[in-house]
Amino acid sequence: MFLLKVGDKLKIPRFKKVIPGLCCNRFQLRDEFESNHWYVAQLESCIQSKSLSQGKIIHQHIIKNNSNIKDFSIILDKLTHLYVKCNEVQLARQVFEKIPNPSVVCWNMMIRAYAWNGPFQQGIDLYYKMLQLGVTPNKFTFPFILKACSALQDIQVGQEIHKHAKQLGLEMDVYVCTALVDMYAKCGDLFQAQTLFNCMSSRDIVAWNAIIAGFSLHTLHNETMELLVQMQQAGIVPNSSTIVAVLPTVGQANALSQGKAIHGYSLRKMFSDSVVVGTGLLDMYAKCHHLSYARKIFDRMKQKNEICWSAMIGGYVACDFMTNALALFDEMVHVYELNPTPVTLASILRACAKLTDLNKGQSLHCYMIKSGMDLDTTVGNSLISMYAKCGMMEDAVGFLEEMTSKDTVSYSGIMSGCVQNGHAEKALLIFRQMQLSGFEPDLATMMALLPACSHLAALQHGACCHGYSVIRGFTSESSICNAIIDMYSKCGKIHISRKVFDRMHKLDVVSWNTMIIGYGIHGQCTEALSLFHEFQVSGLKPDDVTFVAVLSACSHSGLVKEGKYWFNAMNQEFSITPRMAHYICMVDLLARAGNLDEAYIFIQRMPFKPDVRVWSALLAACRTHRNIEMGEEVSKRIQKLGPESTGNFVLLSNIYSSVGRWEDAAQIRTIQQHQGYKKSPGCSWVEVSGVIHGFIGGDQSHPQSATINKKLQELLVQMKRLGYSADSNFVLHDVEEEEKEQILLYHSEKIAIAFGLLNISPSNPILVTKNLRICVDCHSAIKFMTLITNREIIVRDASRFHHFKNGICNCRDFW
Repeated sequence: MFLLKVGDKLKIPRFKKVIPGLCCNRFQLRDEFESNHWYVAQLESCIQSKSLSQGKIIHQHIIKNNSNIKDFSIILDKLTHLYVKCNEVQLARQVFEKIPNPSVVCWNMMIRAYAWNGPFQQGIDLYYKMLQLGVTPNKFTFPFILKACSALQDIQVGQEIHKHAKQLGLEMDVYVCTALVDMYAKCGDLFQAQTLFNCMSSRDIVAWNAIIAGFSLHTLHNETMELLVQMQQAGIVPNSSTIVAVLPTVGQANALSQGKAIHGYSLRKMFSDSVVVGTGLLDMYAKCHHLSYARKIFDRMKQKNEICWSAMIGGYVACDFMTNALALFDEMVHVYELNPTPVTLASILRACAKLTDLNKGQSLHCYMIKSGMDLDTTVGNSLISMYAKCGMMEDAVGFLEEMTSKDTVSYSGIMSGCVQNGHAEKALLIFRQMQLSGFEPDLATMMALLPACSHLAALQHGACCHGYSVIRGFTSESSICNAIIDMYSKCGKIHISRKVFDRMHKLDVVSWNTMIIGYGIHGQCTEALSLFHEFQVSGLKPDDVTFVAVLSACSHSGLVKEGKYWFNAMNQEFSITPRMAHYICMVDLLARAGNLDEAYIFIQRMPFKPDVRVWSALLAACRTHRNIEMGEEVSKRIQKLGPESTGNFVLLSNIYSSVGRWEDAAQIRTIQQHQGYKKSPGCSWVEVSGVIHGFIGGDQSHPQSATINKKLQELLVQMKRLGYSADSNFVLHDVEEEEKEQILLYHSEKIAIAFGLLNISPSNPILVTKNLRICVDCHSAIKFMTLITNREIIVRDASRFHHFKNGICNCRDFW
């Protein structure tokens, strides 16, 4: 029998050095070694003192002298116990497998080891092996195996084990029943947990703590606090475990007064000296956004472990104090030389993402690789999010491909990052890759995918997401319904958005804001203002985003009087101080309506320094109304602030081109190139049979380019017959009129529309999405196209929707 290799890692010493005090008489020594009682006594001593090294030496001696030992069972039992006690589960299993007929106590010991230390599935497998060998579980077996089920969230196995306990008449044993309550609660079946708990003839503190912890785990604050009261009414005094169980739900409910009361109780009972209770208290205060209290508790703790540091760092991150989180992390690692846990790393990576601190994030990535923590799925997901927030999508996707353990959160993080960084098409491809990998989309996946559909106006994909969300029951959540409303709105189906809105179980502020914004970008200001009035009587309070939506809707429809009224009402009636976004809306509203001087004065009277976006709104209107003098003045102000992007160069160049000042337009383009700004090319997208087709101005790369060009030329001839004349004021080159006409003909939205006419059923409208504002010539040309083809054409540009039908656009040429 070889349980360990003799001499492996440990040299066999002389016996006098192994066990001090042993008699040196060889004959007496031999007699004692031949006695099982001596080994049992020595191993029992090692178990009590947790002396692993001495135990291994005795084990080696047993192997060497196994021929002199008559009965190994009791010795192997003790060796198994020793290794379990010293957390050497693998060694314990090797010894256990050599026991001829292990007792139920020994089986329980091994199952307990796996239930506490993992792998949890090994514990469950061992339980079923025990049953196969005809060993009957006892009342101590079930709490251990049920703990493994809880850790794995495996309610099906838990239910089967419940049946076994019932068959043996152990269901109502206080230990077994408490374990069942805990298992059902942690697996989410609170009804069954409560039913069993109510049936218990006697409930000790452990049973009460199990049911309280279960309800707290599932953020049922009121029910948790009610159970706490019932427990005290039953004469059971809460202990430190009760406090630790209750504190998370108190923090999540932001119930600060209750948290303070629990804190006071903990001080009176001397619980707060415990690092576990102290960590729970500081975590509760952090969740209630009282970081000063949390930090005081943290600083006064006599002993701090990694979990305590992680809770404080996580509190700073949750409350958006990212710099403090990074400083505390550095103190933890460099001053106290503690190793961060995966949870700590996940928190600090979120801080790096928020601060877009790529250098710190990359250094953490290096640490993760060295320590092997990059294999942790949660940490890996946080790293993906950090790279995505820092705009490093290639690194994010590359790390996703390297991850050995991915989950739906991994893919959802990548998809969200793609959308945020302007790669919505890539998000759809990642989703397809996720499906092929066998992952079932969850709520977070839909929340990441729907914005991609919105961005691309991918209606067919979006509708599939909607249908899937209904089937999976996700639409009971307001967040997913809000995303669906936004998707239909941006796919040109504002009426479907309203249907989803009207059928929602619970409307929140985001729901109302999303719907108002939708009406605004579709130019339906009357509906937007009507919904805003409904919002005010709904019992919810409008926030600052609501007024951005209202003012934007007024701007798109030219309702200057209404816009002015609601801008003033923000502060006077709703106590909301206007921020930069509201001033931009007002400048846009006034300037678009032609009130350029009033808009200029409004900017000068702003309570804070106007930024580039404010002046850009005025510059855009200067182009529309061809006010060269003011356009030049505004452009100078923008140049002093830094143009931020190429858009403002293009606006001023357009202004000069519109009045034939080609040299000035060329000079602006030269300055633009000299400063390193490149003009964003006009891009348009159209969805056909679930496939997104993208086009750039003048694009000839599409497989159907020849037929598209032919269609455009046919349309041009027919449009001219109806009176169309190309508006060459927006061609930025001093070229012949005929050449200008051809340049305008191949703007990206016209190419996309021609493609749609060739490939989309005549009964369906054509929806085109463009990354820039639609130009005057395209706007005019599309009106003619609707007359020629008798088709409805919808264009979503960077500003709003244009619904073209029967030669008319719903924007009334105001955009």
